[in-house]
Amino acid sequence: MLNDQKQLNLLGLATRARLLVSGEEIVLAEVKKKRATLVIIATDVSDNTKKKIIDKCHYYKVPYKEQFTTAYISHAIGKKRSICAFIDDGFANSYQKLDMS
Repeated sequence: MLNDQKQLNLLGLATRARLLVSGEEIVLAEVKKKRATLVIIATDVSDNTKKKIIDKCHYYKVPYKEQFTTAYISHAIGKKRSICAFIDDGFANSYQKLDMS
C-alpha cells in the first residue's frame, strides 16, 4: 500500500477514534487551545483560508501540511472537509513518519 493511502487511512482511523477534528472554525479553535498537534490543509482550498490557517499555525507553533485535495480528505473522513487537525501526538507522529519513508 502506498504511503499516501496509509495517511488517508490514518485520517479515517483518527476520525473514528475522535482524535481528528475537521472544519475551519473547529480547527482554528483547537490550534488556539494548543490541542492541535498537526493540521492538514487541502491543496485546493482558497488562498484566504490557507493564509488564515497557516498564520495561526505559525503563531501558535503548530505544524501543518498542505496535502491531498478536498475530495480525498472528505472521502477519508466521511464528511466534506478541506481542513482537519489531529489532536493526538500518536496519530500525528505516525502520519508524519509515513511522509519520511
